[in-house]
Amino acid sequence: MIRLGRIGYVNMAPVFYRLDAEVEELVGVPTDLNRALLAGECDLAPISSIEYARNADRLRILPRLCVGSEGAVDSIQLVSRTPLEHVRTVAVTPESATSVVLTKVLLPEAEHVPLGEEAEATLLIGDAALKSAFEDPTPHHDLGRLWLERTGLPMVFAVWAAPKDVRAGLGELEEALVASVRLARAEPERLAHEASERYGYPAGFLARYFEKLRYSFGPRERAGLLTFLELARDVGELDEVPELRFVARAEAAV
Repeated sequence: MIRLGRIGYVNMAPVFYRLDAEVEELVGVPTDLNRALLAGECDLAPISSIEYARNADRLRILPRLCVGSEGAVDSIQLVSRTPLEHVRTVAVTPESATSVVLTKVLLPEAEHVPLGEEAEATLLIGDAALKSAFEDPTPHHDLGRLWLERTGLPMVFAVWAAPKDVRAGLGELEEALVASVRLARAEPERLAHEASERYGYPAGFLARYFEKLRYSFGPRERAGLLTFLELARDVGELDEVPELRFVARAEAAV
């Protein structure tokens, strides 16, 4: 049975909506899944796109799936009363590698400190960011929107990666994941209500949130990812920009 990573945030609801596959789920925050995949504890997982780049020689990615947005994403927020151009310290979450690097790309002058320490801005991701937007009147700055304003491209926060020695059956599993997303898109109200019952957010809010997420890894998403990796290299977060190495269909079906 394939060991499949699942980010423990509501953004995974469309991908697992009606997943028709026998898998063993490993649930965790993105950095947990990064570690598990590289440690050989997982066969496929949505991992931080920057971690793929840092370990591209050991990994392959699915060609049809990602986790991204073209514009506002809602679940990745910089919270700050200080205007962003004046922010010099950011408290960053330990749960996401890509969002931390994206913050450095967007605010290269700001020093990063651990979450909980005093800072002029706080980086929140996932359900914590969604909850904060409901409860905290402090200005929230959406990193997906800031990225689109800077580059005109989608932002890819996570790719679906597997070890270089690909496990048999990944082709069929990719088909099942894509089919689940497609069905979720066809039944947005049902998806929102089911996710509302599981995660506790209002269904209307979730319906709008899911519309903002992108799971298809098309040409624009790939261009956005490579642009992000180039800028990550420029701020010292990546030694070099790797080529995108995909799981070959022949390998995945063996």
